[in-house]
Amino acid sequence: MSDPMEFLLWVKGPMFEWALAIFAIGLGARIVEIFMLGRKPNYAEPRGSELGPGFRTLLSRTVADPGTFARAPFDVVVGLVWHVGFLIALLLFIPHIELINSVLGLAWPGLPNPVVDAVAAVTLVSLIAVLIHRIAHPVKKHISTFEDYLIWVATLLPLLTGYLAYHRLINPYPMALGLHIFAVEIFLILLPFTKLTHIFTAFIARWYTGATFGRKGVVS
Repeated sequence: MSDPMEFLLWVKGPMFEWALAIFAIGLGARIVEIFMLGRKPNYAEPRGSELGPGFRTLLSRTVADPGTFARAPFDVVVGLVWHVGFLIALLLFIPHIELINSVLGLAWPGLPNPVVDAVAAVTLVSLIAVLIHRIAHPVKKHISTFEDYLIWVATLLPLLTGYLAYHRLINPYPMALGLHIFAVEIFLILLPFTKLTHIFTAFIARWYTGATFGRKGVVS
């Protein structure tokens, strides 16, 4: 597949459909697996409700508590920067919104392209800083696995290829756009089978933790 336009048509056609199918089936299976695990019956008399505390914990755990920030300020600040930046680049870039609208029929206002471009640049720098910190930190380097580096690459490449394509830094342009779409498809394929699943399961886990403590009458 040496022709750039042929490659672009392939990633926008069959490859895109395969990636979406693998993503949807894989993620669905993971979520079903989580709920099928169930939990042991709790016969103790409830001392509080589950619903409210569950949602409270879901929201409160989104922001790091002062103790966590004091112990690991780099992880909190840089982690927040690149997570928010990734979401802005993904969900508020107008061409992305148009793609989502064409697939799901959903649309919302986006940000001006120069704003998203600046956010993407900051996010790329933040991700590189995360990698350097992981390698330089003795404990993090020791506990890091191949999967940790794989998902770092899978997260970086959609941003990097998108940035290069937007600035026309790869020629011809169909190849640049095709590489960006292909990087996103690899991200989607890997997501259900790696730690990237936390994008969805973290919310389930946080709600469950809050609900469990709420039933006991304890603040999570």
